[in-house]
Amino acid sequence: MNSWAKAFGRGGANVSAAATGVVVQFAVLAAVSSVAGTYLNLGAAYSVKVLGAFALIGACVIVLARIHLSGTPFGAANNITLGRAGLTALLVGLFGERAAPGLAWAALATALVVLMLDGVDGAVARNRGQESRFGARFDMETDALLILVLAVLALQFAKAGAWVLAAGLLRYVFVAGGAVLPWLRAALPSSRRRQVVCVVQVVSLIVCLAPFVPMPWSAIAAALGIAALAWSFAVDVAWLSRNRRRSDQCKS
Repeated sequence: MNSWAKAFGRGGANVSAAATGVVVQFAVLAAVSSVAGTYLNLGAAYSVKVLGAFALIGACVIVLARIHLSGTPFGAANNITLGRAGLTALLVGLFGERAAPGLAWAALATALVVLMLDGVDGAVARNRGQESRFGARFDMETDALLILVLAVLALQFAKAGAWVLAAGLLRYVFVAGGAVLPWLRAALPSSRRRQVVCVVQVVSLIVCLAPFVPMPWSAIAAALGIAALAWSFAVDVAWLSRNRRRSDQCKS
């Protein structure tokens, strides 16, 4: 562990813990994806897609932990979030795989586990006094990635039209908008609404993916989730716009 800490320099042992978590979960995913690929009769590239996706996620986590987590332990809570990201990588591996009843059930079960773990990481962080802005952002981005992946699978499994991708792209459109309009990057007040809408969106996509929910009901479920998510983003954008105007008035 000390050698890891020295290698990462800034962030020390905290960042080395993040790197260790990534390496351990990478090894676990290698085994799980191999077994799942064999059991579900997936293509030879399934494990490659899973591990490639998780390697990218893990690299981002380590880099961002080195920048933002120098004073806070990576801790059990962030490892749980990392586990959720790993399960999401298992879903990414399904991209391009042929549709089959077993595949849809596997995707549904995996998504349900990720959903059940959502909130556990936050509770662990609070109980251990390890809450951090990094952990909150990590949790949020993992949720956003899960929504995008589920939306892609809903399209792939023909459970909704291409419009379902809006569920996963709204978050990234909002972030991209912040690059053009700086006031969109202002800090938002904490909101229970966002947490509830996020869960509603994930649940709606899980229902959409469920093999026992046929068209058009699967599409209706997805559309309801997108409507809730779009409303939530609209509320936040309106708040940021009002806050910008108040700031401009104070400056003048």
